[in-house]
Amino acid sequence: MSLGEESRPFIPVRFAVLTVSDTRALADDKSGATLAARIDEAGHTLTDRAIAPDDIEQIRDVVSGWCADPGIDAVITTGGTGFTGRDVTPDALEPLFDKRMEGFSEVFHRISFDKIGTSTIQSRATAGLIQQTFVFVLPGSPGACRDAWDHVLKDQFDYRHKPCNFVEIMPRLDEHLRRGAGNSLI
Repeated sequence: MSLGEESRPFIPVRFAVLTVSDTRALADDKSGATLAARIDEAGHTLTDRAIAPDDIEQIRDVVSGWCADPGIDAVITTGGTGFTGRDVTPDALEPLFDKRMEGFSEVFHRISFDKIGTSTIQSRATAGLIQQTFVFVLPGSPGACRDAWDHVLKDQFDYRHKPCNFVEIMPRLDEHLRRGAGNSLI
């Protein structure tokens, strides 16, 4: 359900998209292309897009670099969320989460269940905050990327969405750091 408030201005968000795959290149990366197109169509900015192999350290390096970049507000990864030996994206990123977003996985799986039934349990889709950057870990199928964007992320990254959205809380994601920095008792 999308409840909009047209009197609020649209505020573009800066995204980076990482496809995790041993076999894809940008030219044949349908999932990454799906996310890039939807980000653009929504009026946001695609700041960076890359492909990394199914390797924990390489995934961490790319995502950590993006999360340290003040020019990137959100990272979406696609691929590597299953159970095979090479599916390591959640394993790479969940230990880096400062805060987990349990509700994303639950809502994503409910939407996915409506489309693919019980096969949704084969995905370890997850999300959280790394520093002050939102990170979403999606399956590697274009359909899963469409479902996550169209039914969850599109509204949550639209400042006009009511009753609440990520954009309105983004300025407060680091308030614990500001509070600690201003403490003169240390």
